[in-house]
Amino acid sequence: MRECEGDYVLADNVWDETVWVWRQTEAPRGCKVEIVEGLITVAPLSSVAHNGVAGRVQRRLHDVVPEEWGVYQRLPLAVPGRLGLFESDLAVVPEALLRAGDEQLILASKAELVGEIVSAATATNDRIHKLAGYAQAGVPLYLLIDSLAPGGPTVTLYGEPKGDVYRVLSAAEFGDPLRLPAPFDLTIDTSEFPES
Repeated sequence: MRECEGDYVLADNVWDETVWVWRQTEAPRGCKVEIVEGLITVAPLSSVAHNGVAGRVQRRLHDVVPEEWGVYQRLPLAVPGRLGLFESDLAVVPEALLRAGDEQLILASKAELVGEIVSAATATNDRIHKLAGYAQAGVPLYLLIDSLAPGGPTVTLYGEPKGDVYRVLSAAEFGDPLRLPAPFDLTIDTSEFPES
């Protein structure tokens, strides 16, 4: 890869070029800058309710993950095979990956669980593109918290990825508990989640 006068890159492949553009993209503070299906996207600042849900689930996960794992918000997870780089709302990954150097992203395939919280700006990406991307990367569990679901606020746990498809392991309406299987063995109390 060769940078030309700081404002363009000659890359050997589309992935390297797209990641270079992602790194150069400036957005207002708090906005998510992601690569979705090869396109750089900028999503607006998350709502207070969105951050509250992420914080609640993160606290519950911290109680059950092994000591060598961490639970992170907005961790850049790369899915090069789908030209995707997602800033996950929640990700459980081995802490050693964060100490590995100054790299700006981690391969999604290293995550044990990824969670996304749907907003109006990210609904299609969270429900379709990220679902397929995380499945293709082989992330064992994908937790989708969707207060905007057409049938009403729902939390869906996906697992058993095969290709770019997951199987629905369980789903719960807001207010009902949702169980995460081993290695988490955790019940999430969705009654704590605001509906919008």
